[in-house]
Amino acid sequence: MKVYEYPPRSQWAEITARPHLDTSSLHIKVSSILDDIRKRGDAALKEYTLQFDKTELENLQVGKKEWDKGCDLVSPELKKAIETARDNIAKFHASQTLEILKTETTPGVVCWQKPVGIEKVGLYIPGGTAPLFSTVLMLAVPAHIAGCREIIMCTPCGKNGNVHPAVLCAARIAGVDKIFKLGGIQAIGAMAYGTESVPKVYKIFGPGNQYVTAAKQIVSLRDVAIDMPAGPSEVAIIADKTSNPAFVASDFLSQAEHGADSQSMLFTLDADIVSPIQTEIERQLSQLHRKELTGKSLEHSKIVVLKNREELIEITNEYAPEHLIIQSKDYNELGEMIVNAGSVFLGPYTPESAGDYASGTNHTLPTSGYAKAYSGVNLDSFIRKITFQEITREGLKNLGKTIEIMAANESLDAHKNAVSIRLSSSNKK
Repeated sequence: MKVYEYPPRSQWAEITARPHLDTSSLHIKVSSILDDIRKRGDAALKEYTLQFDKTELENLQVGKKEWDKGCDLVSPELKKAIETARDNIAKFHASQTLEILKTETTPGVVCWQKPVGIEKVGLYIPGGTAPLFSTVLMLAVPAHIAGCREIIMCTPCGKNGNVHPAVLCAARIAGVDKIFKLGGIQAIGAMAYGTESVPKVYKIFGPGNQYVTAAKQIVSLRDVAIDMPAGPSEVAIIADKTSNPAFVASDFLSQAEHGADSQSMLFTLDADIVSPIQTEIERQLSQLHRKELTGKSLEHSKIVVLKNREELIEITNEYAPEHLIIQSKDYNELGEMIVNAGSVFLGPYTPESAGDYASGTNHTLPTSGYAKAYSGVNLDSFIRKITFQEITREGLKNLGKTIEIMAANESLDAHKNAVSIRLSSSNKK
């Protein structure tokens, strides 16, 4: 990893850059596959699953017997952990439910919003280097609370044709209705267009590799909504001389082990802590099962020493990390200054992995700087808010003149007439 000491602002764009690939040819390939899936449905899905995942499938959907068998293979210890995480995630997301409030904006004019769950949602759960059963909970639990009527899930199966038991168990505990053995582009295409086996959904959620990200972006142009643009995982850590180097290193590595294109950043005002943290990173890295993959991520991870607090906060907000861990002594004060981040973890005993699994917050978050404009997945992500209004005769009399003047000045005579004719009618009664 590279260390920058007191870099000038002119270098910050280089420092905060993410590892990027040229996606122009990627989008052409993904678009071609999506078009084929739209035209040929299940047949295309099976062919691409054989081509990309080396698995020949007769049935795309996970049957009840397979689902039951998978759940039975999960240890009681893991099942209890999944249930505990589910309960915490449910508690936090249920707290986001808003009461319907009717507001009288003008005497006789009442307006309100009604939250309605998106009827059909599709969840994508990656299955490449690890079974991400935690993501099942993060997406299905709030969808269930929101009142989504149909919750389907796509996830790749192993070469044996089976979905990982923990993923099946989490799906049942979280309330998923149907599961399909599909990964990558074919999963996104199936949920966006619908096929003989897979229902079309109204919104797709979930992380994935560059192919999944490209597919989601393409189908969102005209066919289906998506949760957010997303890229490789990332973390930024703010530390100082009071920080425990082992804690900092563990957080640095926990994000780096997601994938070779993940990125970890450390921002500090104390140059003296750099060497102890680097030593600790190397020590812990040598003990990881995924050390080769993690090592590749560290090649584009960085440690940055800043001159003062103003620079520290400014570069953090400019980076707009998916995850931000503040382990410095004044973590609460610094936390108040953060305006661009997906999720913030405060204090030495709040590891990012707590949010990844079981504290209750959602781990599906904006990456690649999108935290400047996007929120992470929350209850609102699964809800539409429909506005209602009711106007009495007296209310229209109170507001009508304003509407007429505005419509006339936009040269929209029919709009003006819709009010005038009512006012004229009410005057006769």
